[in-house]
Amino acid sequence: MNGMILYHGSDVMIKRPLFGHGSMNNDYGQGFYCTADIELAREWACKDDRGGFVNTYRLNTEDLRVFELNKRSIIEWLAILLKNRKIRYSSPVEKMTAEYLMEHYMPDVTGYDVITGYRADDSYFSFARAFLSNTITIQQLAGAMKLGELGMQVFIKSKAAFEHLSFVEAEMVSGDVYYLKRIDRDVSAREAFDRMLEEGVTEGIFARDILREEPDIHELCL
Repeated sequence: MNGMILYHGSDVMIKRPLFGHGSMNNDYGQGFYCTADIELAREWACKDDRGGFVNTYRLNTEDLRVFELNKRSIIEWLAILLKNRKIRYSSPVEKMTAEYLMEHYMPDVTGYDVITGYRADDSYFSFARAFLSNTITIQQLAGAMKLGELGMQVFIKSKAAFEHLSFVEAEMVSGDVYYLKRIDRDVSAREAFDRMLEEGVTEGIFARDILREEPDIHELCL
C-alpha cells in the first residue's frame, strides 16, 4: 500500500479530522495540516508551556493526487500564501505586488487531494513580507525558507484525502520541553535571516523587477 505516516500537533486529541472544518485563511486554505516530522509536530503542539498532543495518522496515498508545492517555484508558494492568508499591507506597492503575483503565478491546485510545502509561521511570513517590500530578492527568499529548518507541512485538502486518513495514536507532549524548542527554532531562523540581511545584496530579482518584466520563474525554485 502506498502511504505515509503523518503527525498533527494540537492542544487536543483529534481522532477523526473532519472535512470542511478549520479556518479558510490558513496557508493553503481550509483543510487539515500535518507534518512527516514528529519533532516538529511536538513543537507545533506546544503553543505555550502547558503542552499538548501529537496525533499520529496513516495516509493511504493510493489514488490520491499530490501537489508538491515545495518542488515548484518559490513565487508559486508565495502566490498561494497571499491568496489564502489575511494580510494587512503596509503600502500600496506591497498590495500591488501581491495582486500581480496572485494574478500571474497562482498554481492551479484544482483536483488535487494533498499539497506539500513550507509552513508559513511567523518567521516565514515575515520573510515573505520582506520580499514584497523590496528588502530582499526572490533568491534570498528561497534561501530563507531553509533557515532554522522550520519545516514542511502536508495539507489534507480533499474529501477523498480525509477518507484515506486513519488515526493511529496520540501522545502527550511536555510544554516545558517543546515550547522552549519551538521558541529556539524560531529565534535561530530569525537570527540567521538578520545575518543574511547584513551581508547585503549583490545580485538577484526584487519584487519591483518582477513588476517591470517577468523573469524565468522556473529557475527560482525552493
